[in-house]
Amino acid sequence: MSAPVRVRPAVRADMPRIWQLLRGLAEYERWEEYVTGTPERLEALLFDEPARGEALVAERAQYGAAGGTELAIVGYALFYPTLSSFRTQTRLWLEDLFVDPAERGGGVGRALLASLARLALERGHTQIQWHVLDWNAPSIAFYERLGAVRWATDVYTYAFPEDALRALAAGND
Repeated sequence: MSAPVRVRPAVRADMPRIWQLLRGLAEYERWEEYVTGTPERLEALLFDEPARGEALVAERAQYGAAGGTELAIVGYALFYPTLSSFRTQTRLWLEDLFVDPAERGGGVGRALLASLARLALERGHTQIQWHVLDWNAPSIAFYERLGAVRWATDVYTYAFPEDALRALAAGND
């Protein structure tokens, strides 16, 4: 039987492992070319004032090289608050949820989402929302087993990339 999972708020010292897991997420999603940021910039976004987001990490005791046990980060969730003007309510946006492939099926993802749900309710949020890639059947099945529902099927996600953002701000449309 696996050791229990402990979820806690991330701290600066966790950044190397969070970045390693983030790279694993990008590889899993086949979006490695979109990782253009740096661990230092992510650290600043999460820990410098004003913080732009937060992260939770999941730890599990594992046997170390010296034969003893040590806590190892085996998953993370990165999130931030948003609001709904139509509902006049706030929610948390789950930007990343990733569990080390060797730990999948062992309760890590569920522990992260349960901790995030408790945090959302403590802060008065009414929902957690996120995107999932349409081909990611294992994740979709996992979320739906926990009670998540597909929120919209008729909405496209758009973005202004930085060059378009700069042009629009300068009036060069």
